[in-house]
Amino acid sequence: MIFKSVGEGRPYPDHQLTSKQWAQVPPRQVRLDQLITTHDTLQLSTLLAEDSTFYGDLFAHVVQWRGELYLETGLHRALRAALQQRPVLHARVFAVAD
Repeated sequence: MIFKSVGEGRPYPDHQLTSKQWAQVPPRQVRLDQLITTHDTLQLSTLLAEDSTFYGDLFAHVVQWRGELYLETGLHRALRAALQQRPVLHARVFAVAD
């Protein structure tokens, strides 16, 4: 199994972070098998695009809530890492309080 679980939607409260605020969160390595996805589908064109990071953040966005790590954005990056047999992903992790 690549991920801890495949979810559908965001179970955590809205954090209301802007792109600028996400950019201030330092990236760190996260194990793929600790992530719960918030999307259950992926656009194949996004996964295969060579310039998929050109217009967005270079790092995935992960929300930590109630001891779990939720992959909010960057599903294509996580799958690309898995296809390249890398067990970790560089992501910005933001902890949301209850």
